[in-house]
Amino acid sequence: MTDTSIAAATAAVAEHVRALRLARGWSLDELSGRSGVSKGMVVQVEGARTNPSIGTLCRLADAFGVPIARLLEPAPERVVRITPAEAAPVLWRGAYGGSGRLLGGVTHPGVADLWEWRLAPRDTYTSSDHATGTRKLLHVLDGTVTVTVGGTDYTVETGQTIEFHADRAHTYRNAGPVTARMVTVAIMPSHDRHTAASRNGHASPTDGGARR
Repeated sequence: MTDTSIAAATAAVAEHVRALRLARGWSLDELSGRSGVSKGMVVQVEGARTNPSIGTLCRLADAFGVPIARLLEPAPERVVRITPAEAAPVLWRGAYGGSGRLLGGVTHPGVADLWEWRLAPRDTYTSSDHATGTRKLLHVLDGTVTVTVGGTDYTVETGQTIEFHADRAHTYRNAGPVTARMVTVAIMPSHDRHTAASRNGHASPTDGGARR
């Protein structure tokens, strides 16, 4: 992304997060508790003073019950939307050259995000658990991807699709010699996320890091 597009995305996230919070009548503390994102980070996000990580976006979107794409969308919702390739933001970059792009998302009747991934050889992406009830579909376009769910490895080859419960930690890994390409759809509950206290006992809110 260019500096201009990053600034535009940061501004869009700030506007949407603040509007969604106020529409629900939540204080900064309540959004922090529901999302597990620290209050200080929420303040920075709403002030457009930081480019949030995937983990922060994921937790905020889960709290509001909307797809991540909703937080990044600068334009009002339309009946039909075509997003050019260059407008899809790269939200993750692997240590060996891979990338993860958010292609889009929908809010009704459920909540879903569509991603495109490229994993270079040795690239690994680890995602923490999403909101309870979240499921994922992962389709491999090229190469082979090892998907680890609940400590078990599943080998997914070109043309194959894996479906799994994503409300637990999971990992994508390319152990092969060539770059792997895949698309994922994360399908999340449409209701607001429960408070961090109800989900994690008395754990204190933190910035979640890169999760998706």
